[in-house]
Amino acid sequence: MRSLIVVALAGVALASLPCGGSAQTVAKPVQFGIAAGAATPTSNLSEVANTGYNGTLALGFNSATFPLGLRIDAAHNHFGLKSGGDVHVSSLTGNAVYKIPRATLSPYAIAGAGWYLAEVGPGLGFGNGSHNHFGWNVGGGISMPLSGFDAFIEARYNQVQVGESLKFVPITFGVMF
Repeated sequence: MRSLIVVALAGVALASLPCGGSAQTVAKPVQFGIAAGAATPTSNLSEVANTGYNGTLALGFNSATFPLGLRIDAAHNHFGLKSGGDVHVSSLTGNAVYKIPRATLSPYAIAGAGWYLAEVGPGLGFGNGSHNHFGWNVGGGISMPLSGFDAFIEARYNQVQVGESLKFVPITFGVMF
């Protein structure tokens, strides 16, 4: 719960940043992206796992006239266990992205759901082996257009039900072309 509050507060802070200029950037209709960063375990997962890493591939679909877009993400999260071994959570999600139009920095909210594959070791209370389950995510970020591509940083709360809920927050930096 604390992580969800932190993500919400960060989103509000990002959305309230002042941005200079009045020119609006034109969204590319289709974008491909790549991102990486830290994945922070929360709730029960934080009791048995250390901070790990995240890698994400993204395919975005944007409208030039409407601030709502679609993004399909394939992500992999890895956590080392405090007692040895590790937990892997891979996902394929469809996400709605609501961009707040700005000239320089563009805050956005993102939320979605999809398929999560959790590979969990024995004795953790999350079940053993590989599990395919429905999961969801919600978060926010900020995007900055650069020459030929957009750079972004985002944080998303993820939850997937595997015995007990696996909950984690990847904080990633990426680029969309």
